[in-house]
Amino acid sequence: MSGWRVLTALAGAALIGSPPAVPPSATPVFVPCPYVAQPRPVPPQPSPPARDPARPVLGGPGLATAGLTVPAGVPTPPAVSATAWLVADLDTGEVLGACGPHEQHRPASVQKLLLAETMLPRLDPTQVVEVTPDDLNIDPGSSAVGVLPGGRYTVETLWLGLLLESGNDTANVLARLGGGDAGLAGGIAAMNAEAHRLGADDTHAVSSSGLDRPGQFTSAYDLALIARADFARDDFRRYDTALRAQIPPQPPKDPRGFQIQNENQLLTRYPGALGGKTGFTDQARHTYVGAAQRNGRRLVVTLLGAEAFPVRGWQQGAALLDWGFGLPADGSVGHLVTPDEVDRLRNPPTPRPASKAPVFQRAMGGGPGTGALGLAMAVAAVPLLVIAALCPRLIRRAARRRGLPLR
Repeated sequence: MSGWRVLTALAGAALIGSPPAVPPSATPVFVPCPYVAQPRPVPPQPSPPARDPARPVLGGPGLATAGLTVPAGVPTPPAVSATAWLVADLDTGEVLGACGPHEQHRPASVQKLLLAETMLPRLDPTQVVEVTPDDLNIDPGSSAVGVLPGGRYTVETLWLGLLLESGNDTANVLARLGGGDAGLAGGIAAMNAEAHRLGADDTHAVSSSGLDRPGQFTSAYDLALIARADFARDDFRRYDTALRAQIPPQPPKDPRGFQIQNENQLLTRYPGALGGKTGFTDQARHTYVGAAQRNGRRLVVTLLGAEAFPVRGWQQGAALLDWGFGLPADGSVGHLVTPDEVDRLRNPPTPRPASKAPVFQRAMGGGPGTGALGLAMAVAAVPLLVIAALCPRLIRRAARRRGLPLR
């Protein structure tokens, strides 16, 4: 191809531009979730804040539904009483199926998983902490380990009390300690900052423990993000899978100490169980997070807004885990985002500046940003430059033929 044709082709390509981008996948059609009708009226749940329509749905468009989302052709998941749930692969992050994955609900004690994920890296497990009267400011009748004001306990003992006995008292101590000079409020602020870092944008903590508070919500998707981060830690797995622990004596008030047991029955009644967390409040109803491994796969299940009929929350989680293990490993409706992915979405890279213009383009008055127009002008100038270069030679040749003097 001649130089003229090459330049013409380049100019045409620049003027035509790139093909249009492929539009993103459509939001899935609403499909009701398999649900077990309850024999008695279920208390209404608090209304979540309105979702900002400009906020992207993390995890992919397949999760942008309040209903059921599962891969095509897979068996129908078991009917449960939970109003939202999700099953995901802990290792690959692929979401195998979900019901209202980004719908916001009260968390109850599964919020303690966010407290653990936030504070485990910050606190020394051997540090001894003195419990204050304010640490015991929890809702009457709510779950507590029974630590005593003025009692001295290691951070490790407090973690065991939090994850085995779901202690709201130990949650306050750990959050206060992790909050530094800002105390309990600082600890809760740190929990929200960590949720934001993980991409858990449906989550807002108002209490350290998950006790019902106005404005406090999470989602099945966010709980899976938080649980995935927790289960990546050796210390979390060690505390969370302990079947029992000894709370040391605090004489003279408690001269003997006492034992606590793990409330998560998945650990002892489901083969391959890896741990998890139970929860219940009047507003949240039953909530649950559980994980298990089978045939080289590790899955996590999260449930929100469940009732204890026909079976308890952990048993509904076990049924969904069985369903997930029966699916092909490559089945997916979305994925659990990573903190790096979230950071790239929120802070896209700055476009690189345009390279310096070639010499001939600058000669034609072009430069960075002139784009296709500058190139087209340069192409049009080429034949003029050729003619200008040839004209003197043609004039001299004609003069010689006619015998005219040359100047």
